Amino acid sequence: MGRRRLIFKKVYGEDILRGGKTLTIRLYSPVKSGDTVDIVVGPMKVGTALIESVEVKKVKDLTDKDAIADGFTNRDELLKALKKIYKSKISDKTEVKLIKFKLLGRGSS
Repeated sequence: MGRRRLIFKKVYGEDILRGGKTLTIRLYSPVKSGDTVDIVVGPMKVGTALIESVEVKKVKDLTDKDAIADGFTNRDELLKALKKIYKSKISDKTEVKLIKFKLLGRGSS
């Protein structure tokens, strides 16, 4: 079986590659701390990353610091994006996974 992947929309690619986005917040993800994963942006693998930590939080407990690490300006902007992606599956009580990652290498090798 191949390596696990974190898949992102194209809009986040630049931020990931320049190190501005070091966190992703997901409803579901099988990745664990210590995993090495492929980073896929749109249809293309752009690099590999080390999963530094996976933390579970309720949406109501997300902070501006979490939002900034995820590439957003503030918590409100982050919540709008989560609601757009996950629609009615997101509420204040929903548990999400905060996946902190460190880009190890760029490219498709």
